[in-house]
Amino acid sequence: MTKYNLFTPISEKDILNLKIGDIVFISGFLTTSRDQAHLRALEYFRKKKEVPIDYGNSALFHCGPVVKKIDNDWTVIAAGPTTSNRMEEMEHEFIRIFNVRMIVGKGGMGEKTTKSLKENKAIYCSYTGGAGALAAKAIERVVKVEWLDLGIPEAAWTFEVKNFGPCIVSIDSKGNNLYSEVSAKVRENYERIIKSNTD
Repeated sequence: MTKYNLFTPISEKDILNLKIGDIVFISGFLTTSRDQAHLRALEYFRKKKEVPIDYGNSALFHCGPVVKKIDNDWTVIAAGPTTSNRMEEMEHEFIRIFNVRMIVGKGGMGEKTTKSLKENKAIYCSYTGGAGALAAKAIERVVKVEWLDLGIPEAAWTFEVKNFGPCIVSIDSKGNNLYSEVSAKVRENYERIIKSNTD
C-alpha cells in the first residue's frame, strides 16, 4: 500500500503506477456525474452535440452533492459518494468515449467497467460512504455546474479540490478488482467453515 498525491489532468503514467490498495489524494478538478448526467452526455455524443464537460481533464466523481447558493456563489455542504454500480451498464462506454482516467465512488463496479478500465488505462477508487462533510472540506470552490434542469443531485458539478481523499484504488488499470478478491476470499472462508462443520 502506497500513498499518492495526484493532480488533474491525470496522466496514463500516473495510472499505470497505481495498484489496488494504494491510497490516493486528488488535487485539481473533480466532476460529479450520476445516472442522468451519464445518460445525457452519451446522448449528446451520439447526436454529435457538444458535451460541455471535459471529463478527460478531471476525475469523475459518482456523487449527488448537497449544495447551497449564497448570493451568486454555490457552497458545498456535503459531497458523499453515490453507489457506483448504478452506472455499470453505461460506464464502460463512458470511459472510452470521454477519456476518463479516474472514477471515484463507492461499492465497486462490475465486469464491464473493470474490462474497460483495463483497456483504457484507467482506475476506480473508493471513497468512504457517510463522509460527505469531510469530502466537502477538500472542495475549494465550485468551478461550474451543467444541466441543473436535471436537479441538484443529478447535475454535473465541477469542483476545484485540494487533497481530496483518502481514496482507495479498488480496480486498477491491469484489471485487478479489490471487491472481487475480497468476495472470493469470503466465499473460500465460508466453504472452509461449512466443510469443517460437516466433517
